[in-house]
Amino acid sequence: MSFPMAGTRALLMLENFIDGKFLPCSSYLDSYDPSTGEVYCRVPNSGKEEIEAAVEAARAAFPGWSSRSPQERSHVLQRLADLLEQSLEELAQAESRDQGKTLTLARTMDIPRSVQNFRFFASSILHHTSECTQMDHLGCLHYTVRTPVGIGVPPGVVNIVFGMGPSVGEALVSHPEVPLISFTGSQPTAERITQLSAPHCKKLSLELGGKNPAIIFEDANLEECVPTTVRSSFANQGEICLCTSRIFVQKSIYSEFLKRFLEATRMWKVGIPSDPSADMGALISKAHLEKVRSYIKRARMEGAQILCGEGVDKLNLPPRNQAGYFMLPTVITDIKDESCCMKEEIFGPVTCVVPFDSEEEVIHRANSVKYGLAATVWSGNVGRVHRVAKKLQSGLVWTNCWLIRELNLPFGGMKSSGVGREGAKDSYEFFTEIKTITIKH
Repeated sequence: MSFPMAGTRALLMLENFIDGKFLPCSSYLDSYDPSTGEVYCRVPNSGKEEIEAAVEAARAAFPGWSSRSPQERSHVLQRLADLLEQSLEELAQAESRDQGKTLTLARTMDIPRSVQNFRFFASSILHHTSECTQMDHLGCLHYTVRTPVGIGVPPGVVNIVFGMGPSVGEALVSHPEVPLISFTGSQPTAERITQLSAPHCKKLSLELGGKNPAIIFEDANLEECVPTTVRSSFANQGEICLCTSRIFVQKSIYSEFLKRFLEATRMWKVGIPSDPSADMGALISKAHLEKVRSYIKRARMEGAQILCGEGVDKLNLPPRNQAGYFMLPTVITDIKDESCCMKEEIFGPVTCVVPFDSEEEVIHRANSVKYGLAATVWSGNVGRVHRVAKKLQSGLVWTNCWLIRELNLPFGGMKSSGVGREGAKDSYEFFTEIKTITIKH
């Protein structure tokens, strides 16, 4: 559904999806194209009424969907994966325009990864087993079953309600008929969710922010390390919770690494999302762009050096995209560990590069922030790799690589980076309730 703008263009109008139907809303919010700064879409500004309708639809659909066999549910998920794959180009275009990321990234990572996730869990649900023990002396048999908590795909199973956090989000997480909450986002929002859900003792899975370190030892292979660390710092404009934002380099190779890293960063092209040669697109919003820029200003005031990027190099864009939310990848040095740029999640194309002397020192410094989501370690010493990985306070540690995922294994962070884990076994346990049954002969 759409309606005309002033001029010749038309705005996309989104609707809520409740009980298998697209429903209009009485109020709408403007959504901006990050690459132009222009309104391109209107999104429902929903409230408690829409949440009530969605929860009621889910509650009514739950008995039928949860009673379906694993094979039936697996077939539905596989069909969803098929539909996503068939619409890959359309979905990639929509994701790129909405988020500002390059179309190339949406085509090669976002949508294919969504397809992969559906296929993985469609297969995974066919292979879970339950526990069983016997107590012969008492003539008893004990076994466990798992009952679904969340729901899946026919009408009422999946409901999408757009809106703002204070109106829609709070109504959803505090609703007594919503038994669990899976959330990905910021720590302050997670704190509010925890407060609102506490009276109902809801199950929570919270995947929050990170201040992820890369630790580069003197025996690292810089031919692989430098391009991978550029990518881990600036992929998707740095708007990935797993992006590197603190780079610790052993002093003996600090100058050489920094030289190569700056050369590679300056080759990282910022361009309009449709440009196939662009490595980075636009940030998600004007407010977020200003927030990221404010961190660089604070770093400069603290005496840090901005070696490339924001305020140093010129950003060249077509006239139509001059008002877009673009920013060059930015490298900061001569910065203290106590700086906000080394402590707080910036969530943008900004990384800090600092030297270190010893293994013990860098582990302490890497662990000195409140976050503990991910880390990367670069070294040719196998013993050191295992030793450092074990001591880092991070839910994920990549060594000599970045962003290689295995969906069978747990994903999640420590400390303020979240609560709970995702993955085959962990997701199965989170989205079900376990029940122990005892049968006496």
